[in-house]
Amino acid sequence: MSTPVLAQDGDALPFDPYLDLRYRLEVVDQENLPEDATASTLRIRGGVETDEWNGLSALVEGEAVVRLGPQDFNDTVNGQVQFPVIADPSTLLLNRAFVRWRPDPAVEVLAGRQKINLDNQRWIGSVDWRQNDQTFDLAQVTVNPVEGASVDYFHAWRVNRIFGPDSPQGIWRDTDIHNVHATYAIPSVGTVSAYGYFLDIPVSPANSSQTLGVRLSGAQPIGGSTKILYAAEYANQRDLGLNPAEFSLDYLLLEPGISFGGFTIKTGYERLEGNGAFALQTPLATLHAFNGWADKFLVTPPGGLRDLYGDISYRFGDGSPLNGLLLRGIVHDFDATSTDQSYGQEINLLADYPIQANLKVLLKFAHYEADEFAVDTTKGWLSLQMNF
Repeated sequence: MSTPVLAQDGDALPFDPYLDLRYRLEVVDQENLPEDATASTLRIRGGVETDEWNGLSALVEGEAVVRLGPQDFNDTVNGQVQFPVIADPSTLLLNRAFVRWRPDPAVEVLAGRQKINLDNQRWIGSVDWRQNDQTFDLAQVTVNPVEGASVDYFHAWRVNRIFGPDSPQGIWRDTDIHNVHATYAIPSVGTVSAYGYFLDIPVSPANSSQTLGVRLSGAQPIGGSTKILYAAEYANQRDLGLNPAEFSLDYLLLEPGISFGGFTIKTGYERLEGNGAFALQTPLATLHAFNGWADKFLVTPPGGLRDLYGDISYRFGDGSPLNGLLLRGIVHDFDATSTDQSYGQEINLLADYPIQANLKVLLKFAHYEADEFAVDTTKGWLSLQMNF
């Protein structure tokens, strides 16, 4: 948040304005399309958050996504289907607006339009990677019954998706979404999460489902700066509401790792079960963060998805002229779960550098090598973000 604005008499005003600017250049080469895509866009996001008064506070935030240069990409609403999709349409909208009430330090009630990020965003996320957030019109209650524990419930009746209000799939209206999420931090064990996500989405019935699951994640020191890292998760998903299918499908994640001296190394096994006709789906997730940055698996194929991956990163520390620079590389191998079908492989590369406290530059690359699913796809990004 920005430094509080001062009134003429020198006292701080009872609200804090802020501004966020993010420029992005994205290029895509997709084998089955005649043209390569290039998108040059600027996201302008700003708002005002009030100070708390008798437990009450509020926030209002607007957002504009502006195209800079030619429209040489399919933004999902412009009809430029000869180009690959880059889902950043030009928009001007109310991104967030809510009232929050804290009647007690352990209780928070919120109503309005808000973005939600739970755990690692595998099931519920704001998709901040795209220029337009995913937000929810909702009522939410969060309770912290004891130290280290949190229980969160929200009911959402509308999902404002990344495609913007001009897209037929940009707004999921009249939804009946009920989500319960509880976490507890256990010393020397990690953070345990248990959740139930109940999605009744009449405008997209194939995405209506109920998911029950549990997750454990943590880190344990083993000497010096070295830590063992771990995450494990299991969930079961069934049909709900108007979903025309009948299914019971499992999700599994195993992710061991180690960190030392600036390095973080992880391996992972993620399995989204499919039965050949239907597959487990996560339509409200920050999907770009999973199963490769080329975004070939935003919808799980009917045969399911097995993602075996390795992830290594290094962050330069104090004393280095490149202090704060993060370098990261990930390799993926994708298969079906219901057959022996090999989907393909992918490599992801990233460099993220904080030039100043409020200014950072990001370079990112993804290449998907198709085997028996989709087509070869290469993507690249240059992003510059500034906060005030």
